[in-house]
Amino acid sequence: MYRICLVTLGLLIGFSPAENSFADSRTPGKVIAGYVEKVTVLPADIVVSAKLDSGAKTSSINADKIERFKRDDQRWVRFELVLKDAEDRVHRLPMERPISRRVAIKREDRDHDRRVVVELDFCFDGRQQRAEFSLNNRSKFIYPILLGREFLAGTALVDPDQAFLTQAHCSSESEA
Repeated sequence: MYRICLVTLGLLIGFSPAENSFADSRTPGKVIAGYVEKVTVLPADIVVSAKLDSGAKTSSINADKIERFKRDDQRWVRFELVLKDAEDRVHRLPMERPISRRVAIKREDRDHDRRVVVELDFCFDGRQQRAEFSLNNRSKFIYPILLGREFLAGTALVDPDQAFLTQAHCSSESEA
């Protein structure tokens, strides 16, 4: 019954059953996802939980030791991703990326928080994705990754009553 309601909802808002995850996660289009999903951070292949948040514009990821620098007259950032997997193991992944842009995050308790944004690759619903992530210390949050509406807009519809509806790993077809 639940599946029929979701498919009917999908038809009403403009995508066919062949485009959602019930048909085949490798087909293009939007997938119905829960408010929390597993994703695989690439290239490290670490599976972590991510909160899907349509209230946040930009996605965010837990990072530490954030240091800006210049390389060939371009703005870059050096940082460590700090990700806890399903077995509660903490992985520290040192990275360097060009800075895509900077964002100002509104805070109730203080001035705007200025963050750098980088592009990162990950797997969501069996497909390799690339999205912009603001680098932020998310250690006080339950989920090390937040997927915002810039990513969700072309990718997923969120069912807030559900969790873990998609597959975390990329299918072999999406990696080719």
